[in-house]
Amino acid sequence: MLRPGTPERAGLDPAPIDAFQRALATWENPASGTNYLFPGATALMVRDGTVVHRSASGYAVKYADAKTELPADQQVPARTDTIYDLASVSKLFTSLLAVQQLEAGSLDLETPVAKYLPGFEANGKEKVTIRQLLTHTSGFDSGPVPSLWKGYPDTASRRQAVLDAKPINAPGTTYLYSDLNMLSMQLVLEKVTGKPLDVLLHERITGPLHLDDTGYNPPKSKLDRVAATEYQASPARGMVRGSVHDENAWSLDGVAGHAGVFSTVDDLAVLAQTILNGGVYKGKRVLPEHGVRLLQQNFNQDFPDDSHGLGFELDQIWYMGGLSGPSTMGHTGYTGTSLVIDPASRSFAILLTNRVHPGRSTPSTNAARRGITQTLAKAMPVKAPGNGPSWYADQAGSTTSTVTTGALPAKGPVGVDFDTFVNTEPTDQLVLEASNDDGGTWSQIPMRVKGKGAPGGEVTFLSGQSVRAWWTVHAEVTKADEGVKLRWRYTTDPLYEGRGVNLTGMKVREGDHMLLNSDRPDAPLTAEGWKRNAGTGGK
Repeated sequence: MLRPGTPERAGLDPAPIDAFQRALATWENPASGTNYLFPGATALMVRDGTVVHRSASGYAVKYADAKTELPADQQVPARTDTIYDLASVSKLFTSLLAVQQLEAGSLDLETPVAKYLPGFEANGKEKVTIRQLLTHTSGFDSGPVPSLWKGYPDTASRRQAVLDAKPINAPGTTYLYSDLNMLSMQLVLEKVTGKPLDVLLHERITGPLHLDDTGYNPPKSKLDRVAATEYQASPARGMVRGSVHDENAWSLDGVAGHAGVFSTVDDLAVLAQTILNGGVYKGKRVLPEHGVRLLQQNFNQDFPDDSHGLGFELDQIWYMGGLSGPSTMGHTGYTGTSLVIDPASRSFAILLTNRVHPGRSTPSTNAARRGITQTLAKAMPVKAPGNGPSWYADQAGSTTSTVTTGALPAKGPVGVDFDTFVNTEPTDQLVLEASNDDGGTWSQIPMRVKGKGAPGGEVTFLSGQSVRAWWTVHAEVTKADEGVKLRWRYTTDPLYEGRGVNLTGMKVREGDHMLLNSDRPDAPLTAEGWKRNAGTGGK
């Protein structure tokens, strides 16, 4: 069960969480220029069942039209129970309903969709399978789906347009994220169950889990808690509030497999905890454990950068940040929403915003999405082996941090040993270097690494976020003159970052003679961009 708490009670460092709260104020301030991302947000972070952060800031409703702010007394502040349009995070609910049918035997992953949905075989789709719909490998175009609201007169013709959609690639040959996959999945679910998608959602997920604020087409009685989205001139909908933002979902009466679900951070937290619990919450089971494993099993190993379980994206550092890993699950939504679940640490982060209020031409919300996941990752302690002093670098992109020794009295080859915890984007690398000319030039030193998931053989750099474990590293500096210097250099590229790099236990020996021991308080080490921990076992 979820329970209220504090970062300290959950064993977390509160400083990154406090910094995230300050960052929200920047992202919600129009004076921030390109850093202004959304009018309002509600955020929640959980570690091992403890809610360590739950906040609301900014405004759920701020604008009267595409440009005009409402008078201050008519603006609606965001609340912790504000209901947001989830946009494509809705796809997760469609996927959960599909996995329920898989587990019940009503669907089979490798069976062609057309077996369950007569007419789907049109336009070359006869071989597309259920699995391919759920993993976006069906061959459908990744571009905009047909403008259902514009080109078709009624709901029946719009549903037929989905059925008639033509793929652009052979099934199973390409990963292309497409709304058509989940729109098609909706038709499958409704066909095999005989029930509309919104009814299925209530009966099979939101009802049993008591997700009372989650569903399609929120009732008017809750409108005062619903965040506004876009002021739409075409179609002429005005300021959209309480109706789905996505035009195609709107044209399907607000109920669609790809978009249309509204929810709160608290309801999504129950859903995330249910998944971490193996499909059950407070005694109510909505998925068997095998079904949960299907959500986090990578079915897209032929497409390495697009790991995907059934419905859930996996290991996407661009928004999962330091929580990213092979089993990390999540999804984002166009309205500025994201959900990331990290089974390895039994943690999750939820960010709901109204990015498209009052218009969609705003900067990407990814900085904030990574912000909340990085925050939770950085708040988790990484204890150094032996609880000795350690150094931690968690820099931004396009940055270099170094730990450099003083001149060492070597008279020949030296051995270097250290322990490191690496959680980085693959292109953000930790290297060991040596200089025999007082830092004028540096040469990379090959390393051998031991530990869980460690790379084999000799390597010249360490990187990656798939393994959360300390590695033991040994290197030989074959050319080490009197006054040789060593340095550990961590460099990030302009894109994404993981949690960062920890170093500890740096030792340099010449034979049996110890030249440097970082555990000693007088060790000749100079750090630039690294934070030193005196030995409490944290960062």
